[in-house]
Amino acid sequence: MIVSKLARTTLCLTKSTQNLKSILFRSFQTQKEDVVRRSMRSRVSGVSGAASETATSATPITLGRGLLAGSSILGLGALAYYGLGMSNQSGFIDRASIWPQYVRDRVHSTYSYFGTGLGITASAAYAVSRSPALMNLAMRNGMLAMLGSLALVIGSGMVARSIPYDPNTVMSAKTAAWALHAAVIGGVLAPMTLLGGPLLMRAAWMTAGVIGGLSAIAATAPSDKFLNMAGPLAIGLGVVFASSVAGAFIPPVGRLGLSLYSVSVYGGLVLFAMLMLYDTQKIVAKAENHMHFDPVNESISIYLDTVNIFIRIATILANGGGRRK
Repeated sequence: MIVSKLARTTLCLTKSTQNLKSILFRSFQTQKEDVVRRSMRSRVSGVSGAASETATSATPITLGRGLLAGSSILGLGALAYYGLGMSNQSGFIDRASIWPQYVRDRVHSTYSYFGTGLGITASAAYAVSRSPALMNLAMRNGMLAMLGSLALVIGSGMVARSIPYDPNTVMSAKTAAWALHAAVIGGVLAPMTLLGGPLLMRAAWMTAGVIGGLSAIAATAPSDKFLNMAGPLAIGLGVVFASSVAGAFIPPVGRLGLSLYSVSVYGGLVLFAMLMLYDTQKIVAKAENHMHFDPVNESISIYLDTVNIFIRIATILANGGGRRK
């Protein structure tokens, strides 16, 4: 479980963000921000355009898009099947009305931390993007910069998870460490702000729609439907993690590079959607059955799922996935 959590956190920093850093790397001390913002779009278009014809017709990208399309259709079918009550088994949404108050409080606290964590991350990313010095630091490229980012994110996450949760204390060392962890991730993701507000807003709304649909599926599906997928999901996470790490050093050109890109972005998007289903049902199962419940740690799981989904949607849009024909 610890390895799985570390891999999930590391994926926030590998393929997508490192590619963006290599594309966007410039000195903010000598260029105005508006010039950088305009040139960013052209550089992303240049990188994707150089291989757009190859990528469009390449088998790895085609398979990745096919996997994503098939998974979307399957998800819509599952939402209709479970949402219309066609399953013989009930989901936790059917039990929500008779939950004891402590279960309601646990679930409410978890999603409060989840939403607040996303807000902290977005605010931190915006704050860093407004500071040329911090932005230049966040965009540093190379092995040392990547290892430093990994150390910050993984270290802050481990500290936040390791501190015991005290339900009687609102502001504690654990909540401070959790807030710091969310802010660190926001700082690392700050270079994505150069993709532009309209694109990021589209990615955010699409992410919200995906998360809402997945949460509805998890709520209406049988309570243990997705809890049995821990083994396959761990294997899939390992594959996507390895592809993301390798993809940070191999450009998305040629058969190997495009395969790594496809597995990391398209495969990763499907994987984290499945993890969202698993983690949502796991939160409710623990809230109902466990004596000791930590809403901060539980919120971090769905928070990381959401961040990884957002990164991949933004990456697909930036590389022309959402371009109108």
